[in-house]
Amino acid sequence: MMLLRRAASAAASTALLVAVLPTAVASPAHAADGASACRPPASVPLDAEQARLADARTTALVERAGFADFVRRFPTALCTTRSPAEAERLLDSWGQALWQASVRRAQGQRPGGDLAPGDDRPLYWARLSMTAALARWQPEFTVDRAALRTRFEDASRGLTDNAFRTEPGVRRIFISGFDPFGLDAEIRRANPSGSAALQLNGRRVTLADGSPAEIRAVVLPVRYADFDAGIVERAFAPRLAAGPAPADIITTVSQGYPGIFTLEDWAGRARSADPYPDNARALSGGTRERPVTAPGLGPGPEFIRTTLPADAVTAAVQTPYPVLLNTEVTEIPAGGTAPVDRTDGPTPGSRAVAGGGGGYLSNEVAYRSNRLRTELAPHLPGGHLHTPVLTGLPADPRLLTGPEFERNESAITTEVRTVLEHAAARR
Repeated sequence: MMLLRRAASAAASTALLVAVLPTAVASPAHAADGASACRPPASVPLDAEQARLADARTTALVERAGFADFVRRFPTALCTTRSPAEAERLLDSWGQALWQASVRRAQGQRPGGDLAPGDDRPLYWARLSMTAALARWQPEFTVDRAALRTRFEDASRGLTDNAFRTEPGVRRIFISGFDPFGLDAEIRRANPSGSAALQLNGRRVTLADGSPAEIRAVVLPVRYADFDAGIVERAFAPRLAAGPAPADIITTVSQGYPGIFTLEDWAGRARSADPYPDNARALSGGTRERPVTAPGLGPGPEFIRTTLPADAVTAAVQTPYPVLLNTEVTEIPAGGTAPVDRTDGPTPGSRAVAGGGGGYLSNEVAYRSNRLRTELAPHLPGGHLHTPVLTGLPADPRLLTGPEFERNESAITTEVRTVLEHAAARR
């Protein structure tokens, strides 16, 4: 019965992919003609993140979500392009198609595979497999491969073609989640913030005050280099700038502490997470004793305080996980040289070491997005939400999912939505 169910799921998935995949691969004749313009794939070294694709479980996560055709057909699609401009258009369209398919799957709108719909891992591993194919691609014209990867990454993360609808009376909530991380320790890990972003993107919800709202979301990489290159600002600036449908509230979301949600009261300007690496095994360059400021970060204070209605949220949302306001920071006091942990926020003139979210990228995404908010739309509520750690993976490392894991992922996303419904209510 399991084999029959998987075969039926695969057939349904293939039928839907024909409708979802960009038209660049819809014509076999075009693909065959274009393939002759491609030299044999290069034997290039993959980066540290792509190298994890050697683990067969990453392929299984893609296949069991019905995304195998994205990975299989992408190299041929690349070989249909005959100019840098065509390549740019192809990377945009394939990235958007992967994002849209992932959102539809997460929201139960497309069949395929036997993983839980809300699982965020297939999007991560499919995207990474496609960037590896891009690295091996050998066109017979000159391309800026790094720029093409950025285009594909942005499109497949929801940064493009993902604007709010312009409907009067509808509140607009913009959030970000993250990729899985810590994969060297456990390659099966997921990230509930990424799952929540996929499940909530484009959703119409009813706020605690009874008014309607629309949620839009992006999923960000766990890589310092992308933050240095401004991915947070690229994601949030269009939703904060004046226009026909700007956000009414923003919040970044990441995975935080076991068993609890926390609203972070303070975001710090510094990186101080070493020796903990990012997904590319890069380090921040900063420690508790010697915090550093991220490259490319615009001017701003050492700490930025949340403007989300924390009291209203914590008073209303406490199940199944408690929601707490975290007021802790780490600072180097004015005139001092050593870091000090505080439970009551920063003191005047101090230098940031860590916000409530630490000195890693979850803290930095809160600082960057809210620094931009204070510059472009200071009246908007904004802040950062940490979800509980997603637990429940089976003890057997060959098993990619299990009932407890799926229940926990679903419960966290449901509570993220409830938090947003209270945070965005008019006051």
